[in-house]
Amino acid sequence: MKRTVLLLEDDPNLGLILQEHLELNGFEAKLCVNGEEGEAAYRKGKFDLCLVDVMMPRKDGFSFARDVRAFDRETPIIFLTAKAMKEDRIEGLKIGADDYLTKPFSMEELLLRIRAVLRRSGKQDDEKISSPEFSLGKFTFNPSKRTLRRGRTVKKLTARESDLLRLLCLHRDATLDRTAALRELWGDDSYFNSRSMDVFISRLRKHLAGDPGVEIMSVPGKGLKLVVSGG
Repeated sequence: MKRTVLLLEDDPNLGLILQEHLELNGFEAKLCVNGEEGEAAYRKGKFDLCLVDVMMPRKDGFSFARDVRAFDRETPIIFLTAKAMKEDRIEGLKIGADDYLTKPFSMEELLLRIRAVLRRSGKQDDEKISSPEFSLGKFTFNPSKRTLRRGRTVKKLTARESDLLRLLCLHRDATLDRTAALRELWGDDSYFNSRSMDVFISRLRKHLAGDPGVEIMSVPGKGLKLVVSGG
């Protein structure tokens, strides 16, 4: 079953791009161009998450969120905004937002944030349900059990190793944005967390060393790429 997203964005071009990107990645997205239209759609339908632009005509994103939170404390809300002021971020979180993404942002980071919020809210994302295991050359990776199996040999991964490898698997043969991965798994992209991630990447490379066709590549200035040759 696809997760449903209520998307409120007054820029028609950006709204259509976001809607198309969400749908290409397995979500159903309802696009509304102002807060009043968004609230009407919210009251008529059932959504797993609200993706809300702050600056909108007729009713802004903060007003929309306040009205929703007056009777619904469960549905996750992520704000999209051009505002980078600390006060605005604090205001959004006080209202009851689950996350806050400042424009411009990458589509990859947006998807990572959405999936993280859905996991925290208990709304498990479909990729984890439909793909309980990943085939990586000679290895089979099960993120639910945190196991990496090669033949009869089974290695138990730590929670952080498993989460990082799962992200790489979901972006197999594509670049996983380093900043986005840090923010999802560690909460922020500080220097300390970045060095910590390097340690876990090194561990995963050792775990996967039994198959030279499986490689975690570093993409300078961008991030990481999981490449599996011949499979």
